[in-house]
Amino acid sequence: MTSTDQHPQITTEVEDALLDTLVWHALTTTHQHLSVGDDRARRYLTDVAGFVALADDSDASWASLERIVEPGDTVLLSGGAPPALPDRWTPIGQGLGYQMVLETLSESPPIDATIRPLTADDVPQMLALVELTQPGPFRPRTIELGDYYGIVADGALVAMAGERLQVPTHTEVSAVCTHPAFRGRGYAAALTHRVASGILDRGQRPILHLAQTNVGALRVYERLGFAVRRQLPFIAAQAPGGDR
Repeated sequence: MTSTDQHPQITTEVEDALLDTLVWHALTTTHQHLSVGDDRARRYLTDVAGFVALADDSDASWASLERIVEPGDTVLLSGGAPPALPDRWTPIGQGLGYQMVLETLSESPPIDATIRPLTADDVPQMLALVELTQPGPFRPRTIELGDYYGIVADGALVAMAGERLQVPTHTEVSAVCTHPAFRGRGYAAALTHRVASGILDRGQRPILHLAQTNVGALRVYERLGFAVRRQLPFIAAQAPGGDR
């Protein structure tokens, strides 16, 4: 399944509302079992992911969030209009990224390697590759968020990609990274294609996020058939109670 004909049949308005608040919808639907919280605030389990989300920007929602984070925890907020941090929270970093959606999946680029599924046994090598390449946050249980695939050379994991934020109609392609010594071989594109194909096979629409500064990755994703939907701000913040 490689065309928009297989995308979920939902209206543009519904899709926009969902994708603008994707973290909240993931935490309250598909990934609720990997989260804690209530109907005002939720977060992923700390060894799964650092994302948190609020139902709204009210004092009650912030109070709910503070009950489910440890003092001084660093958390990530993202969305169409991320809430303004209360004074007792400390901003650590912020920026703008692109949210992309798949229009029509192109053919997979040929590569000189075999793609295989990754399992919990591969997590130590996955963590090491992420530490080396810095594609974004990845924790010991992030692999539980979805399917992951990799390329192994001489017994070492040299490239990978997988699924992160997920709702019934959409799944995010994430953790796309390649060891510096193996770049330029099309591995990232082929792995992104493999993950996106699996998402389409489930009747969902693939999406992804990347920093605006990552122009090289943007071009790769555009060639695969992804298109920029909008800019999305993101914020890293420290919960009250930590050292300032």
